[in-house]
Amino acid sequence: MRYRPLGRGGLSVSEIGYGAWGIGEAGWVGASEEESLRALHRALDLGVNFIDTARGYGESERIVGRVVRERAGDEVLVATKVPPLNGIWPAPDGLDPAETFPGTHIKESVETSLRAAGLDHFDVLQFHVWSDEWVGRGDWLETIADLKGEGKIRFFGVSINDHQPENALALVRSGAVDTVQVIYNMFDQSPADALFPACEEHGVGVIVRVPLDEGGLTGNVTAGTAFPEGDFRNHYFKGDRPAEVERHVTALTAELGIPREELAATALRFVLSSPAVSTVIPGMRSVRNAERNAAVSDGELLSAEQLALAAKHRWERNFYA
Repeated sequence: MRYRPLGRGGLSVSEIGYGAWGIGEAGWVGASEEESLRALHRALDLGVNFIDTARGYGESERIVGRVVRERAGDEVLVATKVPPLNGIWPAPDGLDPAETFPGTHIKESVETSLRAAGLDHFDVLQFHVWSDEWVGRGDWLETIADLKGEGKIRFFGVSINDHQPENALALVRSGAVDTVQVIYNMFDQSPADALFPACEEHGVGVIVRVPLDEGGLTGNVTAGTAFPEGDFRNHYFKGDRPAEVERHVTALTAELGIPREELAATALRFVLSSPAVSTVIPGMRSVRNAERNAAVSDGELLSAEQLALAAKHRWERNFYA
């Protein structure tokens, strides 16, 4: 496992982090706590030292906290998220920060998360949605400073609204944030346009989520793919989206000259090929996934030629229609 700095704060994080949404049985159907525990331990055995969870991920904080306590001798870094008070994802325009992240709500959420996880602090606390309209407004920044001073959090970040990377540029340039979490993959390459250069300039760590397009970049989503009832992917891949994914994957793998079964590893290498990226957090609900993903951190990145070919496969989609 290789490690990279998480921005300017001095933390060193594994290139492959652990995305812990899927293990909380909130949105993803079929998670087994027993298997999740095995997968988490296996990932840590393989050098993963960064776990991303959230208050809104069902039982995820509790499961993550249990594993971290059991690995008390290891330095495991945990990031969690505060949900918006109004419960609206993504954050629409025109909201006052008092409606989303007032100080009292932030503090109450952190205390709840600490109790759920059985931990005394989080290494990164993130807002689960963001709007650059909130820069310089509200009492959230003072609250974050208080939580840092109390030792309950070490660093502050935001999870940028899905597919809206430029909606955090003002925050990054303000110097008020330590990390940003953003969707970045071979289909959605937009963070590389403006967000990544800004993060490099201002020393902000980048946590990449959805590197495999919720499964679309594994090669396993085809025209006939169906998901269990209640699984959020029924919306993500609604309508004829599975067939569209299959067509895009066929074109992408042909362009790169790789078999479909190598696509997932190649997609992770694509993300890690950006020097702005600190860590990528694929979901890992099984030991097999943990082993496959951790193996990608071997220093082998995509060549300039491969990156140029991949750039031709940006895919703009409307997920909110």
